Amino acid sequence: MTTRKRLETNVGKRPISITAVVDAVGALATGSLHGNLYFYDTNKAGGSTGFGTEELRTRVRAGDQLLWSVLALECEAYLAIDGIVIDPDLIEPERRVYPGTDVAYWIGTVKKNATGTVPYQIKFKVGSRDEALTTPLSPSLVG
Repeated sequence: MTTRKRLETNVGKRPISITAVVDAVGALATGSLHGNLYFYDTNKAGGSTGFGTEELRTRVRAGDQLLWSVLALECEAYLAIDGIVIDPDLIEPERRVYPGTDVAYWIGTVKKNATGTVPYQIKFKVGSRDEALTTPLSPSLVG
C-alpha cells in the first residue's frame, strides 16, 4: 500500500481524548458541578475551544474516536462518569474498563459530520453521593 493510500484510509480516524477535571469537594459542598468542573481535549490544533471551562467545544468529524475520562483535583475523592447523554445519531458512547483494573472510561466513534453545535451532558458519580451530578452547562461537539 502506498503512503498516500495509507493516509487516505486514516483520514477521520483521529483519537480525541476529552478529560473532565472535577473539584469533588466543591461539588459535594455545593451539590453542583457548576464552578467545580473543567473540560479539556486533545484537539486544540483541530479547532476545539473553551479549554478549562464547563462549555468545551470539541471539533470533530465523521470517524473520529472520542474517549472521555475524569480526574479529581483531590486524589482521595471518588469520581466516575455515570453516563453521557448525546444524540445517538451522532455518537453512542459506551462504558469500558481498562483490562486488569477497575478504571472505567467512555468511548465512541463519531458516525457522521456534525452540523453546527451538538450539546451533550455527562453524569458524574461523586463521592458517596447516591444521585449522580449532571453537567449544568453543556460541553458540545462541533462540526
